Amino acid sequence: MSKFTFDIKAVDGAARTGTLHTPRGDIRTPAFMPVGTAATVKAMTMDMVRSAGSDIILGNTYHLMLRPGAERMQRLGGLHKFSTWDGPILTDSGGFQVFSLAALAKKSEDGVAFQSHIDGSRHMLTPERSVEIQADLLGADISMQFDECTPFPATHEEAKTSMELSLRWGARSKAAFGKREDQALFGIVQGSVFEDLREQSAKALIDIGFDGYAVGGLAVGEGFEAMVHTLDFTVPLLPPARPRYLMGVGRPIDIIAAVARGIDMFDCVMPTRSGRHGQAWSDAGPVNLKKACFAEDMEPLDAASDCPASRDYSRAYLHHLVRSNEYLGAILLSWHNIAYYQGLMARIRAAIAAGTLDDLHREIAK
Repeated sequence: MSKFTFDIKAVDGAARTGTLHTPRGDIRTPAFMPVGTAATVKAMTMDMVRSAGSDIILGNTYHLMLRPGAERMQRLGGLHKFSTWDGPILTDSGGFQVFSLAALAKKSEDGVAFQSHIDGSRHMLTPERSVEIQADLLGADISMQFDECTPFPATHEEAKTSMELSLRWGARSKAAFGKREDQALFGIVQGSVFEDLREQSAKALIDIGFDGYAVGGLAVGEGFEAMVHTLDFTVPLLPPARPRYLMGVGRPIDIIAAVARGIDMFDCVMPTRSGRHGQAWSDAGPVNLKKACFAEDMEPLDAASDCPASRDYSRAYLHHLVRSNEYLGAILLSWHNIAYYQGLMARIRAAIAAGTLDDLHREIAK
């Protein structure tokens, strides 16, 4: 029997808050997963990631299989030991990066043959190899099926062909994963913005049977209104008792809108990427610390925050670090941004429990 269980503690409309229990610890949902691309959440130590309130992080299969290498990672004790993160880790399948980063990627029914963007070395990534890397070599707690992220825009026929390939790859991913008590495998619903394709994909994935279900192929250029409209007809198709994950999203307004439609898990590079570019996130959006108006601003980013980066440093000091291209600027702003995102998720969970998510939604959206 799987040691992964999902308890829903409160609902507010379609939104729900609960706990995803894993062998490595509990994940409070709705949850935001900081992205640890190359066994690191950029510009942060894992102690900082923990202190910011993170329960789970995400690792990137494509990057890790190329450097330091999946088999080497296994010899070094797996991703948890290597990175010093002892909580749950979800890994992506590598499919998105293969199509977006790799040179000379050639797709076939078997998988994707590609050249590394790092050194030009040749590789083959199949559903079976993706699962082997994630579950066996990296030791991920939650692995993702190998899929093709349907590009946007796509015609109905293009989206259908892509979605059906992902379904076949999903069945092969599940067969390769088998039955495991200590690890989970999520399926990925594809179909672009087409309702009939999303329905076909969801039903087929449920028939295959996964531990959780992700909505893929969004936040790829379709825009906010198309994204939430797609969620409106996709999320109700997914089993209520399983966690639902919206991949690659995103801005606070995107997250809270998706939570309101029943999504439980999110990931995005935005907090740390913004931090490296001198931006501090707030309910009003990103604050650009490069601006001259902060040169003598002695107020902190958030005096009430538990995060030292938010509470203990003046905006003037952060402005100075950013304008001077000091490494510490990226570190402190990334730390603040992860803490802001995790604080937002805590506020979302509390609002669902209190039945006031609509009020919080309006506050974030104003």
